[in-house]
Amino acid sequence: MSNVARATEIFALHGDFIRATIRYRIGDEALVDDLYQDFFLSLIARPIPPDVQNIKNYLYRALINDSFDAVRRVGQYQDRIRRYSKRVENPVNKDCPENALIETEETEKMFRMIELLLPSSESRAVILKFENDSSIGEVAKQMAVNKRSVSRYISVGLKKLRQFVFEKEGT
Repeated sequence: MSNVARATEIFALHGDFIRATIRYRIGDEALVDDLYQDFFLSLIARPIPPDVQNIKNYLYRALINDSFDAVRRVGQYQDRIRRYSKRVENPVNKDCPENALIETEETEKMFRMIELLLPSSESRAVILKFENDSSIGEVAKQMAVNKRSVSRYISVGLKKLRQFVFEKEGT
């Protein structure tokens, strides 16, 4: 039996128990469906070992571990948002020429880093979009591609940049 078929069978038999356990452990109704789907995917990736006698007990333990991980990830994300908002609350003083020069240099350094970290199409789309606050349509015109491609380049590029930043913060 394939991993998908096995996970589907387990969810058919124990889906209500899984959902109720997630709801009880998390308490945030908005996260329940996401964690329910994530748990299904984790059962596909890591199926229940065949020697497990009490499947409900195994599921409960796995759900507790997954829910702790999810709560920890959400907490880390919220902490990053808080730190970012504190930085935004204290912007560089534009009246001071030295600070304006520092900000310009840091912005240029950031765009150079984007060029190094991302493939050319993604870096170009991100830089064109954010350097001059251009619209997706304007970037698409400058790159001679359609708007959906630009949106995809920006989305994938920003995701890669976030991963890079979060990996750097973690080390």
